[in-house]
Amino acid sequence: MAAASSAAGPAIGGELPANWQALLRARLAAEPDHAPEHWRLGGAAPELTAALRASFPQRIQPAAVLLPLLERDAEPYLLLTVRASHLRHHAGQISFPGGQFAAGDSDARSAALRETQEEIGIAPAFIESLGFLPDHVVLTGFRITPLVGLLRPGFELRLDRSEVAEVFELPLRALFDAANYQETRRTLRGIEVTLRDLNFGGYNIWGATAGILAALRELLAGAA
Repeated sequence: MAAASSAAGPAIGGELPANWQALLRARLAAEPDHAPEHWRLGGAAPELTAALRASFPQRIQPAAVLLPLLERDAEPYLLLTVRASHLRHHAGQISFPGGQFAAGDSDARSAALRETQEEIGIAPAFIESLGFLPDHVVLTGFRITPLVGLLRPGFELRLDRSEVAEVFELPLRALFDAANYQETRRTLRGIEVTLRDLNFGGYNIWGATAGILAALRELLAGAA
């Protein structure tokens, strides 16, 4: 087994910028960047992603997720889902609405919007696309493209219970509070790494979801 690494990304702290929405509009990519050299792996720091690149699956399937943002009393929140407990893969884990590309999907945006409507019932008309975060790869063979979207008032949630057990709201400010994070040790393809799980409101967020949230925090903090 390779030596353990303590790299877990940039230090966490500070506060959510008051101009968070303007920063997202300015800093998110207008189109996805699928270049393999820019892929990220879960919550691993970029140097660890590079070390693990040789172990990426040779066949990568495209997938896309939506980071749905809503404002309540001028406070931004992210909608996250809890996957149904009977699912074969990742049962009970925290995720964003999304999934694999389907035959009718023209790109990552259309895939993320379609999956969001299918899983939690929010129609594309209620979603303003703000832009894309870097692609994340999971070692099960998927390249996940995260689309950040702002929810317009008037949407309704209708959960597909075959896939989603519940939906909850995560305050965006929670990403900046170091007290919400716990370092965990995991072995990825024989390399032992230290990653950060996000714990909030009784929910433990880890893996690709935690990695995508870390990328969002870094972008807002100016470290993307």
